[in-house]
Amino acid sequence: MAKTAEKSAVREFRAEARFQRTSPQKAKLVLDTIKGQSVENALNTLMFTRKRIAPVVEKALRSAVQNANYLSQEQGFDLDIDRLFVKQAVANEGPRMKRIRPAPMGRAFRYQRRLAHIIVTVAEKKSAEATQAETSVAAAAEGGKKKAAPAKKAAAKKAPAKKAAANKKAEATA
Repeated sequence: MAKTAEKSAVREFRAEARFQRTSPQKAKLVLDTIKGQSVENALNTLMFTRKRIAPVVEKALRSAVQNANYLSQEQGFDLDIDRLFVKQAVANEGPRMKRIRPAPMGRAFRYQRRLAHIIVTVAEKKSAEATQAETSVAAAAEGGKKKAAPAKKAAAKKAPAKKAAANKKAEATA
């Protein structure tokens, strides 16, 4: 239960750019380049990316950072914007626009224009002190589990002895 309380302490901030006129597949190419990066590195990457959707992703990322800044001031908790990183960057499929293209001999071919919903989530990286505290808590919790493990091993050793006795009886009858 302590781990769930610690995970809820890490705040996430998100921004969405909905109904963008690009396919989710093309948007994912750009989003995959910034996942896991610090916000500063992600903005630099987006600035030099030569894809049409890159400025839209940059705008969504800046919006997520501003959301984080605004909520930290509004709710009064301490947030270091320099430690923010891109936790999640997703392009979901939006509604499709159905279009018709003229074809030979009076026929018509249907095609679809795809739209994407781009979601960028940023979170604050934990400090080195916080990660050390978590590892010590996790080690203390595992220490209690290790004491119970030898009892399981002893039970496991007894089980093969029963199988060996059953095999001897089978050999004697054969």
